[in-house]
Amino acid sequence: MSPLESFPGLHAWLETPLGRHVMDWEAACLDRMVVDVFGYNAVQLGIPECDFLRANRMPLRLRAGAGQVQVETDYAALPFESQSLDLVVLAHVLEFAHHPHHVLREVERVLGPEGQLIITGFNPVSLFGLRRRLKGESGSYPWHGQYLSTRRIKDWLELLSFEPGHQSAGCFIPAQTEAEWLQRLRFVERAGERWCGFAGGVYVLQAVKRVQGMRLIMPKWDRLARARALAPLVSRVGRQPDPQKTMDEQDFGRN
Repeated sequence: MSPLESFPGLHAWLETPLGRHVMDWEAACLDRMVVDVFGYNAVQLGIPECDFLRANRMPLRLRAGAGQVQVETDYAALPFESQSLDLVVLAHVLEFAHHPHHVLREVERVLGPEGQLIITGFNPVSLFGLRRRLKGESGSYPWHGQYLSTRRIKDWLELLSFEPGHQSAGCFIPAQTEAEWLQRLRFVERAGERWCGFAGGVYVLQAVKRVQGMRLIMPKWDRLARARALAPLVSRVGRQPDPQKTMDEQDFGRN
């Protein structure tokens, strides 16, 4: 792993026709998803070699993590204040993290209410997932990762009060590295998008952080008690004192 690599073997894979094909599809998809996300602070975690925030218009856009980044950090211990970010792009981080649910919990902490999270990942239910099983954990990037299904990620997101939203899948072609074969198999992409949307080699999943508001419901007995406590005050304010009765009460006190 070179000092500027965010994951071992990433640079070599990005130079292959398959790596460029996957990153081109994800970049086009993310451009459409982030362009209308508004706020002040956006952070990209993972794959800093590709700028997935280029279409966003927030004043502060950072790439954090390892490699060619502005902020070096551990994904499970982000150096940002709680509820300080409006958009987080998590690019192929979860399948290579030792504790992916810890990463999601940390992202939930730094995102503000109604903040958006966009996750990219490799799909285990795909031809990419099949090649990963054949290669095993001894394979090079990206075949050694622990691929996570969208269903599993959605379960984690819902536990963290995220509301899953738009989802896209792409790269239905076999995991071939030869440019000639990728060109010949273009028809598989069109067929997969139409008939097998769940079997794309990679997916992009968007979610919104929801924060439920609290409403204090007072018991009826408390409202009745307050009404009874105010009743004597209201009667005293609304009734003028009798001067003669007041003088008689003072004379009675002297006697």
